[in-house]
Amino acid sequence: MSKAQQGTKFRMTLALPVGAVMNCADNSGAKNLYVIAVHGIGARLNRLPAAAAGDMVVASVKKGKPELRKKVMPAVVVRQRKPWRRRDGVFLYFEDNAGVIVNPKGEMKGSAITGPVAK
Repeated sequence: MSKAQQGTKFRMTLALPVGAVMNCADNSGAKNLYVIAVHGIGARLNRLPAAAAGDMVVASVKKGKPELRKKVMPAVVVRQRKPWRRRDGVFLYFEDNAGVIVNPKGEMKGSAITGPVAK
């Protein structure tokens, strides 16, 4: 899916590079998610691809239900610790890094999200 198809996203401070572990904020049975790759991020020598709130990542479950573990699946970041500036000038950040497991179309696997969610 290109940026034109999904709409443009306002530039945010990137918080979760490849290799980051974030909490799973849905009721799918996963406890945490390990970031493997970030959708739509180009390459630059010696720079790790990184995600911000609202970005889709490729992740695997490190802790959780055995049927979810050790599988590669898409996820969306919903919270980040790193502060970012909104257009109105306010800086916003959360207590933890968290994401939710989605299917390739972007629909959630779980039915509920725990905790706050970035706009």
